Amino acid sequence: MTGNSYNGAMVYSKTRLGADQLSGGPRLSRRGKMIVFSLLGVVLAAAISLGIWSAVGSDQYGSSANGCVNFNIPNTMGGALIHYCGSQAVDYCRSAYASSDKLSLLGRPQCEQAGLTRAKVAAG
Repeated sequence: MTGNSYNGAMVYSKTRLGADQLSGGPRLSRRGKMIVFSLLGVVLAAAISLGIWSAVGSDQYGSSANGCVNFNIPNTMGGALIHYCGSQAVDYCRSAYASSDKLSLLGRPQCEQAGLTRAKVAAG
C-alpha cells in the first residue's frame, strides 16, 4: 500500500444539472396562477378587514359609559369582569352607593363614568 488512502469504492457525484433543475422546476399554468393570486387576494382582504375592524370597532367591555358599568375585580383565577347595562347597572350602582364593601368601592367610580351618579340612581 502506498500513502494514498483510496479504498477503491466508487462515489457517485452528479456533475450535470438536468433540464428540470435548470428551468426552476414545474411552472403553474395561467389558470393555476389566477387561482393562487385570487386566494392570496382573499386572504389579504380578510387581514386588512380584520385590522380595520379591530382598530375602529367599539368594545362593549371597554370602559364604563352610556349606562353600562364595566370593571375587573380580583378573583381566585386572576380576575373577573363585572359588566352591567341598563336596569342591571342602575340596580348595581344603587347597591354600590349604599354599601361600603370592596366590590362597591371599586364600582362607584365606574358608576360615575357610566353617568349613574348617586343622585340619579337614588331617584329612580
